[in-house]
Amino acid sequence: MSAPTTTRAESDAMSHRQILEALSGLLLALFVAMSSATIVSTALPTIIGSLNGSQNQYTWVVTATLLTSTATTPIWGKLSDLYSKKLLVQLSIIIYVAGSIVAGFSQSAGELIAARAFQGIGLGGVQALVQVAIAAMIPPRERGRYNGYLGGVLALATVGGPLLGGVIVDSPLGWRWCFFAGAPVAVLALIVLQRTLHLPVFKRDNVKIDYAGAGLIAVGVSLLLIWISFVDSSFAWISWQTFAMVIPSLLILAAAVWVESRVAEPVVPLPIVKQRNTALAIVASLAVGMAMFGGSVFLGQYFQIGRGYSPTEAGLLTIPMMGGLLLSSTISGRMITKSGKIKPYILVGTVVLVAGFAMLAFMDHRTPLWFLWTGMLLVGIGVGMSMQNLVLAVQNSVALKDIGAASSTIAFFRSLGGTIGVSVLGAVLAHRVTDSITSQLAASGAPAGSGSGSVSALNLSSLPDAFQHIIRAAYGDATGHIFLISAIIAVVGVVASLFFRNITLRATVDLAKTAEAPAEAVPAEAVNR
Repeated sequence: MSAPTTTRAESDAMSHRQILEALSGLLLALFVAMSSATIVSTALPTIIGSLNGSQNQYTWVVTATLLTSTATTPIWGKLSDLYSKKLLVQLSIIIYVAGSIVAGFSQSAGELIAARAFQGIGLGGVQALVQVAIAAMIPPRERGRYNGYLGGVLALATVGGPLLGGVIVDSPLGWRWCFFAGAPVAVLALIVLQRTLHLPVFKRDNVKIDYAGAGLIAVGVSLLLIWISFVDSSFAWISWQTFAMVIPSLLILAAAVWVESRVAEPVVPLPIVKQRNTALAIVASLAVGMAMFGGSVFLGQYFQIGRGYSPTEAGLLTIPMMGGLLLSSTISGRMITKSGKIKPYILVGTVVLVAGFAMLAFMDHRTPLWFLWTGMLLVGIGVGMSMQNLVLAVQNSVALKDIGAASSTIAFFRSLGGTIGVSVLGAVLAHRVTDSITSQLAASGAPAGSGSGSVSALNLSSLPDAFQHIIRAAYGDATGHIFLISAIIAVVGVVASLFFRNITLRATVDLAKTAEAPAEAVPAEAVNR
């Protein structure tokens, strides 16, 4: 295989204005994907109630998207090392928006889950490829300066999304427009990307895509996550179903590792994963993803079902968490650019994240809002200081030609952690809610399930007042327990951060060229791809 060549020499670095122009399209694309996901968070109780779905289906609407995005993230990342990053970003946006439109026409919870699974394929691409594109444009040392823009978009999407979702649900448009609303913005993102994003494309002869490794990873991870989603609810931990899913998934993943260690172009490059800081960043991202996704996805449900707020009010009540994310990502990013040091910010971020979840562990259906806001603020600060910087730590250690695989690898494990977190914590929440409702109905002298018939417990407006009070108390009191689990999981991120090596971020887009393998730049005209 011939050495790769890049379409832009290191000396032909992009100016600040060129970077901002390119970022405008990338961040708009990220906003489309993230806001489309967060719009659903406050609307989901209403959506599942209107579709007469269950708590398990509520969890699966989220899990389905995370599962497919997790399984496809390494594939998107590897493709970005071989083909046009811009084209791949545009393709992922189209897939995601198509899934959103199909989801908007869903007539049952099962159809919605299937559409969300298709959405996840595009979401995995957008999340991974935006990070890859930014890494291809901006040196690690300078990237902290631009992380504020990234954090701002994430905060705007995560604050504006729930608010918009609440407003749409409370308006005559209805919940289906939560899925339709992103399409016009996506078209705008595609146009802006076409005009502003010009990235280097590595040209390699005789390239072979590792379809075997990619397929094994996708199947192995998906099977394991399906087991996590159903265990203890549909079947016992020790059962033939467990053995039928866990053992094959472990064997498939072992085969994937064997394949990845032998192919020329692995989807997940094992030499990169074996590096100390990369391995620790993966562990920390797994823990942060499990805690953050698993905990925050149920906040909208807590405020609406457990506390009785409207979808719009539920969106407003989550602002402290997103404000903390915006402030901490912006401030820490500029401080990292100034010092070049990253470990202290990751460590402090994971510690603050644990503190925030520990506070939220004490919540019930009567907890004062100021207490909840303080806990959410700490969670937002912790996420803002740790999540993006874990990606930056990995990108700093690899050459530009491997930036796609490295970025998608850590995004893969973060998404994997989120999927596991949502599945496990959703199962715990469903179990505790069911037990609480059953015991409270028995204490009141009513048989379990009476008064509800075939109506979903999440469709509160169709239930008698007495049952509404029982269900609200059950959800409000059970949510604190899943935040306790989130805090315990997040401690793993603190431990991993402690063992990080102290590194100084490099000031070049690529690693220093060696004398043996100089990079040959092709004419600048080739940049406009």
